Amino acid sequence: MVVSTWRVAAAQYPIEALADWDAYAAKLSRWVAEAAAGGAVLAVFPEYAAMELASLDPVTMGDLQGSIETVSALLPRIDALHADLSRAHGIWLLAGSAPRKLGDGRFVNTARLFAPDGRAGYQDKLMMTRFEREEWGIVGGQGINLFITPLGRLAVLICYDSEFPLLARAAVEAGAEVLLVPSCTETMRGYWRVRLGSQARALEGQCYAVHSPTIGDVDWSPAMDHNRGAAGIYGPPDSHAGQDIAMPEDGVLAMGEESRAQWVYADLNLLQIATLRADGGVLNARDWAEQPGAEPLPHVTIVDLT
Repeated sequence: MVVSTWRVAAAQYPIEALADWDAYAAKLSRWVAEAAAGGAVLAVFPEYAAMELASLDPVTMGDLQGSIETVSALLPRIDALHADLSRAHGIWLLAGSAPRKLGDGRFVNTARLFAPDGRAGYQDKLMMTRFEREEWGIVGGQGINLFITPLGRLAVLICYDSEFPLLARAAVEAGAEVLLVPSCTETMRGYWRVRLGSQARALEGQCYAVHSPTIGDVDWSPAMDHNRGAAGIYGPPDSHAGQDIAMPEDGVLAMGEESRAQWVYADLNLLQIATLRADGGVLNARDWAEQPGAEPLPHVTIVDLT
């Protein structure tokens, strides 16, 4: 059974040096507890939020490749902590993405979605920025996952992925109602690219987009030295033809204060999404295929977490 109305929390998450693993566990526990206390049933952490754990190894923390290796090696422990917190608070968690080492030695950038019952799904980033491609050596994943959950149908577009409409469109045609957009951007230009991409994807797909960025300056990390942005939760700027259902005129349901550590909350109503898709003032989701040059869409894999 799908819950039609529920609260989501998007983190403006500060990257910080950590004294030890216990400091990280305490920090993450505080953040998850606060989101749950705020009524959220899904909490979204940013892209590369796990990279602050590179600070646990003073030998490699200042080295880009060493940092990637350190954090990737910690991924099983990171995931066990998220699973425990998800279960303890009865809340869905999109963990901050992290480099994940493949069998051939390459790394992908992976976000993991944890259910309160202990199950989990993952989404690899598909589109690499120049920094990831040319300096990090991170490679793109293969395809989009659509998560079927009691909260509805969710898809994850990691940062740069949100700037490519065919990725979101494939998820929407598979049934996605909510797009989760974790990001990590070092400038306000980067932040605005992801924000505008998120809002455009919400408009095109007549769906919600939940944007969660990293924040803070960390001079010890070659990977995460500067982080700028504000969390935002967006919908299509549209209304029902009868005007009884309407999104905000600018499509912004909630917006954080730039560079302030905080949760940003909004209540999502999937029945409103269904109504707008069927009888909105415009029908972007339906009319996509009519545009000249509409392209074949990427493959979508269904992941059932109900």
